[in-house]
Amino acid sequence: MAANILLVEDEPGIQELLKFNLTQAGHQVTAAGDAEHALKFLKSTLPDVILLDWMLPGMSGIDLCRRLRQDERYQPIPIIMLTARGEERDKVAGLDTGADDYITKPFSPRELVSRIKAVLRRRAPQMTDEPVEVGGLRLDPASHRVQGRGQALELGPTEFRLLHFFMTHPERVYSRTQLLDQVWGDDVFVEERTVDVHIRRLRLALEPSGHSDLIQTVRGAGYRFSAEMG
Repeated sequence: MAANILLVEDEPGIQELLKFNLTQAGHQVTAAGDAEHALKFLKSTLPDVILLDWMLPGMSGIDLCRRLRQDERYQPIPIIMLTARGEERDKVAGLDTGADDYITKPFSPRELVSRIKAVLRRRAPQMTDEPVEVGGLRLDPASHRVQGRGQALELGPTEFRLLHFFMTHPERVYSRTQLLDQVWGDDVFVEERTVDVHIRRLRLALEPSGHSDLIQTVRGAGYRFSAEMG
């Protein structure tokens, strides 16, 4: 489960150690030494996970976490707080601010990699290779196969990613902009109307098994994946 990780850590030694170990585990790591550089990076790129040190120069990690959680664009990104503060009230403060997990220094790289996997399973299940099934529709990321009631369905790569995201985030409305961020990625320029084209293609691909109605249009808001068909 390789992930694109933003590491916000001001101590060069710790930053390099974590970057090395996370890269060895197969992840892509971008490091920032303070909140200002982290925010600059986030304007152009959405990582899969943010590792955020509590004590940063200028804006603290807690304040940065709070700011990110107030912005709809960054709300889906899992955040793991890294801190030397081990007291329960500090942990509660971090989690109340919106962090998904909290790990106390010193910690082993193996533990951190395990925590990253755990938050991705909870917050970004579309990044896992685990099969997902909804209403007789089954998608297997490992084999890149989709079946509807036992019938093989042919999907293009973009439609596959779109369906995987929808199936792992059911019953929630996503705007075209959000779908572009989550499915296409921030480093690809795609017009919003392109989303509509791929939604139509996805529905056509799901028609043979009668699952096209799983993709619902919510007027003025976007699209929703729902097992409540019809």
